Amino acid sequence: MKQAKRAETGSQLRRRPKQERSRERIDAILATAMRLIGEKGIDAVTMKEVGALAGGPIATVYHYFPNKSAILATLYERFSEVTRARQQEIVAGIDGLESMIAASDRMLDDYFERVAGDPAIQDLQNAIQADKALKNLDIAETHHQASVFCDQIIRLLKPERQDEFRRMVFLFFQLAGGVVRLALTQDKAEGQRMLDDYKSIIHCQLRGFFD
Repeated sequence: MKQAKRAETGSQLRRRPKQERSRERIDAILATAMRLIGEKGIDAVTMKEVGALAGGPIATVYHYFPNKSAILATLYERFSEVTRARQQEIVAGIDGLESMIAASDRMLDDYFERVAGDPAIQDLQNAIQADKALKNLDIAETHHQASVFCDQIIRLLKPERQDEFRRMVFLFFQLAGGVVRLALTQDKAEGQRMLDDYKSIIHCQLRGFFD
């Protein structure tokens, strides 16, 4: 079901690359788009400019991507692939309440540092929330990441509370993006306090399942 949702909202590449040269061309297009997003913001980036600076004609860009939203969706999926790998490493050590809380803190800190350290990622995240299809892609990805987290600990919970736990974790994952975006609009000290407050809310709720 999750894969179906991703297919419905994604439709990123018009053609899947079969040769190394084609993959290199796509990588060049995506790298150029990401750089321009960081420099100018998404709204100012055009397909024509991406094609020119990626070293090819505009037709090459449209050969793989039907529109700018398709480029954004592919950039988002690549960002999510890295997020999944980092999350898997963090949650691998979860074996109880305290390790689960520590893992939730690490994931939030890691996400914040990645977004804070790259203006292009910040702009990409904002664009995802403004586009209905891309937002659906984000929700599907959040469901996946929340499930990965839950699967590491769910066996230790009472059966009658497992569905509630999954809903709560999904909410925390989904709301984390908004908390991070808000924290980035504040000065460093205030932004950190917001992250710490959000962590405290998560801790309190997680502990409630182990009373």
